[in-house]
Amino acid sequence: MAHLLVIESWVGAMSTLLPRAIRDAGHRFTFLTRDLHHYLRTAPSARSHPLLAADNVLTTETNDLPALLSHVERLHDALGFDGVLSSCDYYLPAVAEVAAHLGLPGPSPEAVRRACRKDLARAALGDAGVPGPRYALASSWEQAAEAANGLGYPLVVKPVDLCAGMYVRKVRDQAELRTAFLALEEFPVNARGQRRVPVVLLEELLAGPEVSVETVSVDGDVHVVGVTGKSLTGEPWFVESGHMFPAVLDADLARQAKEAAVSAVRALGLDRGVAHTELRLTPDGPALIEVNPRPAGNQITELVRRVTGVDLPMVHARLAAGQQPDLTFADTGVRSAAIAFLLPGHAGRITAVHGTDVLAAAADVVDWSVKPGGHRAGEPTSNNHYLGHVMVTDTLGSGAGARAQELVSALKVEYER
Repeated sequence: MAHLLVIESWVGAMSTLLPRAIRDAGHRFTFLTRDLHHYLRTAPSARSHPLLAADNVLTTETNDLPALLSHVERLHDALGFDGVLSSCDYYLPAVAEVAAHLGLPGPSPEAVRRACRKDLARAALGDAGVPGPRYALASSWEQAAEAANGLGYPLVVKPVDLCAGMYVRKVRDQAELRTAFLALEEFPVNARGQRRVPVVLLEELLAGPEVSVETVSVDGDVHVVGVTGKSLTGEPWFVESGHMFPAVLDADLARQAKEAAVSAVRALGLDRGVAHTELRLTPDGPALIEVNPRPAGNQITELVRRVTGVDLPMVHARLAAGQQPDLTFADTGVRSAAIAFLLPGHAGRITAVHGTDVLAAAADVVDWSVKPGGHRAGEPTSNNHYLGHVMVTDTLGSGAGARAQELVSALKVEYER
């Protein structure tokens, strides 16, 4: 039985899936956080948060790397860790540094830092010849305006160090660029209290559907688990409204997507770990959006598990413990699995979500949830504003995606007047 150290976590689905996977793998874990209340506030229903069922729940300042290294070294002397991991992008570089400092398994800190910083990733991928959009970086409004004129409108504006699609938007002209730039300027600290890098990434707007490729790297070998289809909505924002595994693609396009993802993972130097690589399937072929050096969020890993039997959060835990994961596909009887998300039409306090009786009675619905009455919805500008989801499986073919979208579309959100 390995003893793993979990340093921070997302508070969405992965914060439940990862503790379960660690336990199911036969391991135990200690949880370390700077803000215990962050997890107490987001506990599912009336239960305590699964992360707080750790053998030890400890607090320290996780945003100060030198202090964190010193603190974890003392904890390691007392508790003896076999691996360290996180599911939260904002702490993946620190986790890699901790693993290296303690001599535990993990990818190189430099590789993780490159992957988590969109500007550094773009440079590394470009040097390696991995296809991607034309781009420019800007640290001031003058630089942004000049770069945009060079790239040409419309284009995409992104922060280099935020997640879940936050502040990622399409801009059609200089006025919209100015609005986007100022919005980022007014958000200097992320949700975990970390000061942001004041660099804006401007990218050519890519045409074509979006997919993600789920991979596992073991000692430099990159294994492709599959390709996930993704649905986007909410222009000028890029909000993920659903996912389906496996994506419906012809064999040649699927091969190209897999090859592009493998090239990107290798170019970044991610030689050990689970990765979630997002691409656009443009008329000229797959183009790299970003590589996330951790298991996919938004319950994509559950879709993969239901179809293939491969549990990527468990793979993540086994790799952290220095073990060889089993990537053998099982015949689960499921041919496709999908999740669709309920998005608010606008900001406001909701009183109810109607239509859930159909979800409870549907045999192909394997999981669903909606926000309770009284929840205050935000504007639907990122993946942080979902009001619920529906997950379905199809044992016959590739119908899960359409079915999930059909069920979510039938839900009706009622707002306070």
